[in-house]
Amino acid sequence: MEKDLKKEKTQEKVETKKKSKTINGISLWRILAYFIIYSVLGYIIETIYGMITKGVWESRQSFLYGPFCGIYGLGAVIMIVCLHKFPKKFNTLFIGGFIVGSVVEYVVSLVGEMLLGVKWWDYSNMPLNINGRICVYFSIFWGFLGIYLIASLNPRVDKIIDWIKGKFKTYKALKTFVMTVFILLMIDCIATGFAIEFFLVRMIVKNDIDVADKELVIEQYDKIYGNEKLSNFIYTFWGDKKMIRTFPNLKVSDKNGNIVYMDSLLDIQPYYLKVHDKNNKNNEEVEEDIKGE
Repeated sequence: MEKDLKKEKTQEKVETKKKSKTINGISLWRILAYFIIYSVLGYIIETIYGMITKGVWESRQSFLYGPFCGIYGLGAVIMIVCLHKFPKKFNTLFIGGFIVGSVVEYVVSLVGEMLLGVKWWDYSNMPLNINGRICVYFSIFWGFLGIYLIASLNPRVDKIIDWIKGKFKTYKALKTFVMTVFILLMIDCIATGFAIEFFLVRMIVKNDIDVADKELVIEQYDKIYGNEKLSNFIYTFWGDKKMIRTFPNLKVSDKNGNIVYMDSLLDIQPYYLKVHDKNNKNNEEVEEDIKGE
């Protein structure tokens, strides 16, 4: 089995040299496959984490459509491209994971805030943080994740990808499939950007949130929602319920630096299902401690 896998990878290298470009020795179609797989895995991890910590099943996806958590996919791809040649050098993998994960997390946070005015997360209350975008605890987590990803998980993912690759009769069919998925992801990503911007603009204006450049936001609101056809499209496909259910943790900062959560402004349940009542559980634990005393 291992010999067959090595043979397939050797053939793939020959094919990719002839037919496609590579990045640090990895074919572009495989990089896209990594992004898709790890984005789905990230969505699953985040969903389970939300169930445990918040007691609810809520959306943890990055895009409007599809179970993808993009930061995991992006982080995994960059780590694999940068570190895949050091599978047994754990010190290198830890340092590389620490740096790469931190940089990706910082850049994604910065871009989200600059382009969409959204804070995806905030580590301001955690020690050794930089602008609330990254903190040393999560950077250490990225370091250990780099070791696990390259040394253990990704070799298994490679086997899955090679199995999928074997289901295509020709390399051209594989490339066509990958390009189709890529185009759909890009459409989803672009639509998500517009939907979030339109949603935040109307939430800021309708709820009179005192944000920076508020006059510009009001102008945007008048331009967007003054167009009857565009306004009807937005409310039909990207209404408040759709946006809150898909992005339950959306928030903006006002002029004073106060964080305003969008779900707090709407009478809409931001999650799909309550798994357990975390607050009641904590209260029960406190009561038991009191009785024990």
